[in-house]
Amino acid sequence: MTGTRVVLAEDDVLLREGLASLLERSGFEVAGQAGDAVRLLALVRDERPELVVVDIRMPPTNSTEGLEAARQIRQEHPETGILVLSAHAEVEHAMELLAGGRGIGYLLKSRVTDVEEFIDTLGRIAKGGSVVDPALVAELVSARRRDDPLAALSAREREVLALMAEGRSNAGIARRLWVTEGTVEKHVRSILTKL
Repeated sequence: MTGTRVVLAEDDVLLREGLASLLERSGFEVAGQAGDAVRLLALVRDERPELVVVDIRMPPTNSTEGLEAARQIRQEHPETGILVLSAHAEVEHAMELLAGGRGIGYLLKSRVTDVEEFIDTLGRIAKGGSVVDPALVAELVSARRRDDPLAALSAREREVLALMAEGRSNAGIARRLWVTEGTVEKHVRSILTKL
């Protein structure tokens, strides 16, 4: 993703600087960094990045300021890819954002263990793909209601969801099901919309 303009929003300065350094070494252009949601929104409006990486919890209350900022960015700049990073799976808060269309990702910080895969994930989101952390998928599956939302899924969507729950990437799911990555992303979006 050489030259992809990115804005980072993370209140932990060491994590933010480390992420900025990693992205720059990987060919991304870090157009700005923010430690709070207000600064993030200003940077996105000024810099018009292709991708935003945002922590879900940010000052001043450390609740869901990052998620709220991501929603606002999605409304104002629907073409901008957004990766939400979180320490916890926030199913209810994340679903609305994730169902909002293309170029969206949600990952748990603790599950990012492979730098190359993380960089690939950022590239897919910047190109309009969708990425969902397997822990979020597991939460969705375990939070079945009386009227089982999984009943609305097609057989293929259930297969994709099961492979997501195993922690497979979109590329891994595509290889396993002998389909393209784009097809997997369409299934992921459909699953998120239905659930």
